[in-house]
Amino acid sequence: MVDQEEIKVLVIDDEIDVLDFISYNLSKDGYQVQTAENGKQGLQVARSFRPDIILLDVMMPDLDGIELCRQLRQREEFNDTLIAFLTARGEDYTQIAALDHGGDDFIVKPIRPNVLRSRLRALLRRSKRTSGIEAHVLELGGLVLDRVKFSVTLDGKPIEFAKKEFQILELLISAPGKVFSRTEIFRKIWDSEIIVGERTIDVHIRRIREKIGDKYIKTIKGVGYKIEY
Repeated sequence: MVDQEEIKVLVIDDEIDVLDFISYNLSKDGYQVQTAENGKQGLQVARSFRPDIILLDVMMPDLDGIELCRQLRQREEFNDTLIAFLTARGEDYTQIAALDHGGDDFIVKPIRPNVLRSRLRALLRRSKRTSGIEAHVLELGGLVLDRVKFSVTLDGKPIEFAKKEFQILELLISAPGKVFSRTEIFRKIWDSEIIVGERTIDVHIRRIREKIGDKYIKTIKGVGYKIEY
């Protein structure tokens, strides 16, 4: 388990109240936090601070978040840095651009402190720093998936899943809040020699929803799916 006191978070946003709110809550949780008020300043702070996680607003003057992310990803020292876009915009094209330019997650403001904490923990579980330790039991709300027993329970009640349904749910619940494109789901779940259409994935998602309810899996139009609680 990663010690939060060793995790450095850089928050870049041109709204001072957002910076204050996030930095206060993360500092209270033990993270090392620095902030920047625009993209150019954020690039300078990132180079000196070397954060593990960057929370990055999309809409900023001079240098917007997507362009900043692109520039960061061009630098070798930020290859393993986790970048989550933090924005009030929810248009599909913004989410696609954010993920296509190297973002690891897309978080829509306003966000509650407990949800932000959960998203950061999910990001850290996906990072190379923690990838060597893979929990065999994954939990989200009342939903529990056991990789070893190949079992799923909801509020303590067992639910039967077909193999592909289980694998898709396992993929989604392994990274709460992360948006998985249909292409990514296909590559991770189906053999590369097997061709399946988007309709096949959508049908599996529908069957999973029928078993666990509609509140967990969210559709990101034009992108794919994510799971959160």
